[in-house]
Amino acid sequence: MKKYLLYILLLSIPATLFAQQESITKRIFQIDEATIYADRPMKEIGIQKTSFDSVRLKENIALSVADILTYNSSIFVKSHGRATLSTVAFRGTSASHTQVSWNGMKINNPMLGSTDFSMIPSYFIDDASLLHGTSSVNEIGGGLGGAVKLSTTPANNNGFGLQYIQGIGSFKTFDEFLRITYGTPKWQISTRAVLSTSANDFKYRNHDKKENIYDENMNIIEQYYPVETNKSGSFRDFHILQEVYYNTLKGDRFGLNAWYINSNRELPLLTTDYSDATEFDNRQREQTFRGIINWDHLRSNWKLSAKGGYIYTWMAYDYKRDIGNGIMSEMTRSRSTINTIYGNAEGEYYIGKKWLFTASLSAHQHFVTSKDKNIIRQDGDKAIVGYQKGRIELSGAISAKWKPIEEMGISVVLREEMYGTVFTPIIPALFIDGVICKKGNIVAKASISRNYRFPSLNDLYFLPGGNPDLKNESGWSYDAGISFSTGKEGIYTLSGSATWFDSYIHDWIIWLPTTKGFFSPRNIKDVHAYGVEIEGKLDWIFAREWKLDIGANFSWTPSINNGEPVSIADQSVGKQLPYVPEYSSSINGRLSWRGWAFTYKWCYYSQRYTMSSNDISLTGKLPSYFMSNIVLEKNLNFKWADLSIKGAINNLFNEEYLSVLSRPMPGINFEIFVGITPKF
Repeated sequence: MKKYLLYILLLSIPATLFAQQESITKRIFQIDEATIYADRPMKEIGIQKTSFDSVRLKENIALSVADILTYNSSIFVKSHGRATLSTVAFRGTSASHTQVSWNGMKINNPMLGSTDFSMIPSYFIDDASLLHGTSSVNEIGGGLGGAVKLSTTPANNNGFGLQYIQGIGSFKTFDEFLRITYGTPKWQISTRAVLSTSANDFKYRNHDKKENIYDENMNIIEQYYPVETNKSGSFRDFHILQEVYYNTLKGDRFGLNAWYINSNRELPLLTTDYSDATEFDNRQREQTFRGIINWDHLRSNWKLSAKGGYIYTWMAYDYKRDIGNGIMSEMTRSRSTINTIYGNAEGEYYIGKKWLFTASLSAHQHFVTSKDKNIIRQDGDKAIVGYQKGRIELSGAISAKWKPIEEMGISVVLREEMYGTVFTPIIPALFIDGVICKKGNIVAKASISRNYRFPSLNDLYFLPGGNPDLKNESGWSYDAGISFSTGKEGIYTLSGSATWFDSYIHDWIIWLPTTKGFFSPRNIKDVHAYGVEIEGKLDWIFAREWKLDIGANFSWTPSINNGEPVSIADQSVGKQLPYVPEYSSSINGRLSWRGWAFTYKWCYYSQRYTMSSNDISLTGKLPSYFMSNIVLEKNLNFKWADLSIKGAINNLFNEEYLSVLSRPMPGINFEIFVGITPKF
């Protein structure tokens, strides 16, 4: 019934709105071919980078950044379910090998070492890019797989601005988006807010259970997989982002960004759980504040900048269960608090058009308290078990970038890092690129770098199981690739790239079961990750007022354990790492005409092994799957306001799939958005 109501809402748009639309739609005319020459940015010499434009980021504002990366890149997005933990991994590495920054400040959780991308709404991100492999050393250390850069930018409005969007979707999902802006030539002020709530009670076919059909003599005559409802999966996420930018118009710019998150999520039952949802409460809550101030001092050939920031995170996990008397008993009551103080200073200096020198120094001081307040001692009293630690992380880098001729660039980066009182050896990186052919702007690139990653605080101190004797992970990475871009001004642009990469990571950290009944991390693996990444993009105006944008990505990523066997029974050596798809790809196409736009999104992940031995018996393998989403949008322009009406169908072909073992995923579902932007 809910699906039919959504169809009716989509089809009941008043025809009068279309009749009243003013003829102010942008017209497109074919013009003569023109050749455009532009200098390649010196800061990006040899860099393997994927950038996302504002259209991709805002195409469906109800999506998180995890969803944006799924359909616009070939990196692996590992999701535990709708509105649950989502992590990303580059080039056959793990989520902890991906460094994530927001406006320059690293936001990886120091306890876990990773970032939950489901908690980052795309509505709050104005600029996003991926730095693959060695390229991450230019910006940050520890990214053995790569880095994700997220940032906000001034709205550049003149006067007051307002945007409000209301969304409604399947599973009793409601999304609200609000942005208020004020701008002058010097000031840009913006307030953004997002509120998302959902019962999240989607239905799915449970392939981990079988129901029997009996005849009159109680003999089994048939079996089937039951259709179940996602239980205990509701969520409520609230985000608010305040931005203030000031430009003196004399070379100095100041910025303030403050982001608050309040999340309350139930953790749904596993597909293997036979419990009644009323018999337990499994809940995760989080409150996070991220604030950063920055100053940029710009001159014709040099730049100075400084940043200061603070992150506060409070996380709670509660598991209560009915022990048989109708009263919920607390089984787990975990509390974690993180305070991080951040500082950064960097400078750039150009000598003509041939040299660029940069230097940067950043510091993150973490104070972490992690406790389970519900452990029962032998005397019957409750004990508080956990750890309380502080750690400073320093990272400094200098680089020299040189263009001996216009068609060639060389870059050398030296980075040094310290965690606590331990310094890494010098982290070197070398990049080189050169124009092979000006026609088509064919550029060859190559790079080599060393990198290190320190264990997370949970790796070292988690109770029980933490291992304070862990070694740092380290590795060498090599890249080589070629890119091109061509086009005809006003008609089309075509660009693409192909990259080969090869990485050797030593002392890989993995959590393994112990004889004492809990897991503990160990340095046991040497991992060889290699493969190919291919990207392509086409923007084509093929007829009057018709435009087609297509982006495609593909990666082949073997990631092999080359370590020593832990025991005689260890069958993991020489096998693909768990939860690393060997093949992944995505396609995103957008067809627009006047105020209409139709978007088709597709992604594919090959099979993933759930066991390091690659044993496919029982639940050792997750099948490959593809996903298709479509979006239809209409923009209406009036003297008093701009209106937008958008409908989306997710999982168009009702694919039955799992991203993580025993974590249910929704079938086909629908969303409708209505937005208004008044004109003051």
